Amino acid sequence: MFRALRQTTRLGLYQARWNSTGSPSLPPLMTKLRTDLKTAMRAKDAARLDVLRALISETNNSQKTASPIQTDLQLLSLIKKRVAASKDSVQQFIEANRPDLKEKEDKAQEILEEYASQVETMSVEEITQIVSQEVAKLKEAGEKFQVGTVLKSLFAPGGPLDGKPAERSEVAKIAKDAVSSA
Repeated sequence: MFRALRQTTRLGLYQARWNSTGSPSLPPLMTKLRTDLKTAMRAKDAARLDVLRALISETNNSQKTASPIQTDLQLLSLIKKRVAASKDSVQQFIEANRPDLKEKEDKAQEILEEYASQVETMSVEEITQIVSQEVAKLKEAGEKFQVGTVLKSLFAPGGPLDGKPAERSEVAKIAKDAVSSA
């Protein structure tokens, strides 16, 4: 009697385990960061280790939030935020007369920019062309067009920039210029 009960429980366990093994896919740059982390550990490159550990940690922490990092563009956005924070830190170190900390932060900034350059995005010319076409379309339709409506139509599902590697901040700047000139 106990043996039959035991086998059915195991069968249920195997089924639950089999069906619950799905894991989220990582952006290609994230896998590169992880392999570079191992390489930096072997080479004992402290500056690169610090930068890579911080990026991987922030990415892992974002998995617990409402908007986890799932694409290279989101990872690029995170890297750019870190570069901006690094530039701010360099200015503060210069004011505080701390050249040792400034050098360390400069090295970290170089490493971050190296990884930021590995993400391919659309060129400014391509984005400008698409935005100008969208503004012309909205003009023809007779709708009032503002920066917000242009951005909504560009990034809407099925829109010209839907799913393409274009940074929203760059597109917003270009759309603002296009709307003000029209």
